[in-house]
Amino acid sequence: MGQRFTDWLEFWRFLLQRFFADRGANTAAALTYTTLFAVVPMMTVTFSMLSAVPAFQGTGEQIQSFIFHNFVPSAGETVQGYLRDFTAQARQLTWVGVAVLAVTAFWMLVTIEKAFNTIWRVRQARRGVSSFLLYWAILSLGPILLGAGFAISTYIASLSLISGPDALLGAETLLALMPLAFSVAAFTLLYASVPNARVPLSHAFMGGLFTAVLFELAKALFGLYVQLFPGYQLIYGAFATVPLFLLWIYLSWLIVLFGAELVCNLGTPHQWRRRGMPRLLVVLAILRVFHERQQSGLKVRHRDMWRQGWPLPEHEWEEVLEFLESQHLVASTGAGAWVLSRDLAHYSLQQLLSHSPWPLPRLGQLPELLDEPWYPGLRSALERLHEEQATLFGESLADWLHPAQR
Repeated sequence: MGQRFTDWLEFWRFLLQRFFADRGANTAAALTYTTLFAVVPMMTVTFSMLSAVPAFQGTGEQIQSFIFHNFVPSAGETVQGYLRDFTAQARQLTWVGVAVLAVTAFWMLVTIEKAFNTIWRVRQARRGVSSFLLYWAILSLGPILLGAGFAISTYIASLSLISGPDALLGAETLLALMPLAFSVAAFTLLYASVPNARVPLSHAFMGGLFTAVLFELAKALFGLYVQLFPGYQLIYGAFATVPLFLLWIYLSWLIVLFGAELVCNLGTPHQWRRRGMPRLLVVLAILRVFHERQQSGLKVRHRDMWRQGWPLPEHEWEEVLEFLESQHLVASTGAGAWVLSRDLAHYSLQQLLSHSPWPLPRLGQLPELLDEPWYPGLRSALERLHEEQATLFGESLADWLHPAQR
């Protein structure tokens, strides 16, 4: 039980480190800025798609009210009126104006995908037709599916077994949980489809559930802050709603990005994080696998490292590959496969160390045993290196600063 609790704390500490290393706060600020400009175009496109279906006439306004009532704190009610007016004016634009709005909506989707690809350490984003089809599906099919889901849920809620006098026991609780269910479904779909990487649906669901619950908690705390600390109104006056709404968008993106970090790292082995293997050993292990598979004319994929006893997390695999590619040691063949692109007989370990962005490991960081053919020689060389370093730099700092007094 104690070990599980330690692993649990280590995992969340690891997530926080990854979140700050990925500059999550800065990315949330950039997405807030993008959302500020793209929210009206997104609403306009959504309403336009829904109005094209006769059965969904007026559903757009109902969805907007539902979202602001259930997913945005009370501070957003005034902003909802502003956005409704902006959207009504946007519908009167010419085709050129509509095209500009569509480009702005696409820009927001591209920014979101870039943020997620950074978290997943994706080296190449979607391009060309695949990227266009994904964004077009979100902008065209997304509103229709949302309208259909909202219409079905509205119909179910109107049934006598749910809301009438003969309603079943627990029906009110079920209705109260509907916003949470919508949040879980939306975040699950977001995490599963947006990153240009393979995301297990179970991981996406767990991340969606975590984000939805954290989102509801943040909404309650934010609404409580607005009620108990109204001092902002004395400073901003009638304009107070706007900065509060921007702050809420920023907090929302922080939650979404942290949930993305959770989904990305759910598959990271606990044992590997606890070991804290020095990066030099990881690099040499990867090169050994590349060299052996080259002798057989085979490519190397991430799963091959797992089969060789090195359960590398996805982000470490990507970081090492980026370094090896910069040294022209490996090259991508597409579809996540790599090959050795340089004769290692003409590339020394010293060259690798001199260009490596990671420091040499200390003796205390080295494992006692490691099932690698190169490890005994490397450990012996590092021991001799540290002995020579202690001999060369063992004199006192005063002697080095004042050599004439030796």
